[in-house]
Amino acid sequence: MGRAVGEGLHIVFAGGGTGGHLYPALSVARELRRRVPGVRITFFGSDRRIDETVLGGEACEFVAQSLPRLTRAPWRWPGMLAKLRVAQVSCRRWITTHCPAVVIGSGGMSSLPAMLEGRRAGAATVLFNPDALPGRANRFLASRVDRVLVQWEQSRAHFPVATRVDVTGCPVRAEFLNEERPDPRRFGLKGGKLTLLVTGASLGARSVNRVVTACLDRIERRGDRWQVLHLTGEADYAEVKRAYAGRPVQATVLSFTHEMASALRLADLVVARAGASTLAELTIVGRASILMPYPYHRDQHQRMNAGVLTDSGAAELVDDRVDPLRNAERFGAALEALMDDDARRMTMAVRAARLGRRDAADRVADVVLECAGARALSNRNRAESVMV
Repeated sequence: MGRAVGEGLHIVFAGGGTGGHLYPALSVARELRRRVPGVRITFFGSDRRIDETVLGGEACEFVAQSLPRLTRAPWRWPGMLAKLRVAQVSCRRWITTHCPAVVIGSGGMSSLPAMLEGRRAGAATVLFNPDALPGRANRFLASRVDRVLVQWEQSRAHFPVATRVDVTGCPVRAEFLNEERPDPRRFGLKGGKLTLLVTGASLGARSVNRVVTACLDRIERRGDRWQVLHLTGEADYAEVKRAYAGRPVQATVLSFTHEMASALRLADLVVARAGASTLAELTIVGRASILMPYPYHRDQHQRMNAGVLTDSGAAELVDDRVDPLRNAERFGAALEALMDDDARRMTMAVRAARLGRRDAADRVADVVLECAGARALSNRNRAESVMV
């Protein structure tokens, strides 16, 4: 189907600032390149370091945008709107010049200018919403795009009735589809032991890091069977590294890894936030998890994400109360219970795998190419009618 839209196909992906916005889009971009050799891919992202880290080695163009954060504080609205306007005008010039066939948004403020200007310029627009509850930017865009794609059926009810919503799952990179268990030595760990993976996603999570280090005594008592791979994020790396120093726990502490798929496949139990992309990866690989949703979002959308897994018996939910000592009691009990119960972990892993959609990147790519073909046909018909 990809070849039917012709050579010179140009697709814009809009959204960045976190791995959760970037990695699903990157998975679809790779699938499009596989299907349509020579397709031109451009990412409109943020000026955060994570965008450069994730996209640095990819065969795509990257446009960094300096964008404000959405705020409910009225005194900050003029500045926020002024910055957004500057970004939108810049985006308009770029899109008018380069004429992409499709603009696909992956959510957040970084997606707004390109999605709005793509629509204005006549490009097809596709909005991907991976969270169970759409955020403010996606709710605003939903009635202004051609198609909305979601990870879970639960999201459908949060969009206007007239909006075309398709459940595709959340695309993950191809390496997550590999079922081979990696050699633990790749991460400086030992064979023959179970592995606890701790991750705060691409940017790290301080309260997750601190509750785990507050529970190291509990982990030590299980050191004959368990080892730890702890991904901290850059900000907390030194602190977490010191917490493990001198402890009789087999552990590898890293600020970040490009081998997240291998880390997940190595894990027997995962401690994580409940970002949509993280949960997609957990369900594709099929791993038991303890989820600590990010506590500061006003809409608590990560808690709703976690609910998709906990309602299916695929994960354990521990609310993040920020204070490590308050967190440690509830988290520590959940951690000990799952580290000690092999049968329960296995059941949770099977239930997680049932939620995963391994063909999500294919499904999203199908929609993008369908929209590109429909828009090309519409433009051709319009041109022919003008000539007549």
